[in-house]
Amino acid sequence: MSERKTALVTGANKGIGYEIAVGLGALGWSVGVGARDGQRRKDAVEALRASGVDAFGVPLDVTDDASATAAARLIEEQTGRLDVLVNNAAVTGGIPQEPTLVDPATIRTVVETNVIGVIRVTNAMLPLLRRSASPRIVNMSSSVGSLTRQSGTGGEQTTGPVAVAYAPSKTFLNAVTVQYARELRDTNILINLGCPGYVATGLNGFSGVRTPEQGAAIALRLATLPDGGPTGQFFEDAGAVPW
Repeated sequence: MSERKTALVTGANKGIGYEIAVGLGALGWSVGVGARDGQRRKDAVEALRASGVDAFGVPLDVTDDASATAAARLIEEQTGRLDVLVNNAAVTGGIPQEPTLVDPATIRTVVETNVIGVIRVTNAMLPLLRRSASPRIVNMSSSVGSLTRQSGTGGEQTTGPVAVAYAPSKTFLNAVTVQYARELRDTNILINLGCPGYVATGLNGFSGVRTPEQGAAIALRLATLPDGGPTGQFFEDAGAVPW
């Protein structure tokens, strides 16, 4: 079993996921680049290695059971355990997303990736995480999943456009994460949610105001929490995000 800490980041071939891989690599960790597109995964691994990161590719489609199982097997063969899982892969579902206009199939697609995909990958990786001395799970959420901010009357309390697929998928993910924290509370596994802020990525047509590196910071913080740290909580750079 490898002495070097190992992390798996889903959707790590670009954007925030790639920068999370960069940050964990800078700590001297071995980083699995989870991505379903073979060429993009290969390119990301090569770029990370060129920058000094001990990266390896992990073929992973979070919507496929067999893919998640195979990914866990690969990591077990590679390192023998997993210290950190960052569930970063997500889709928006495109537009329109007004409740009166949306195609219900869009909601199914978004939930399959953003919620069920997280459950699928987390459960596949849990046996490997349990072998770690200080296992951490980071689920990348968004402040659009905050019911408090979505329903606020003040401009500072509202967040994001009307998006009946994407925003509720993050609310669903938040609730799922709390359930994991409850089940795992008697273990040493810490599981938390991170909001990267409004980052310029392909997910939003690069309309965000923060860089992917800035967006990755919260994941790095939660991935390296000390033993006894918070679990089942929702954070952004400024602190706790209201539910």
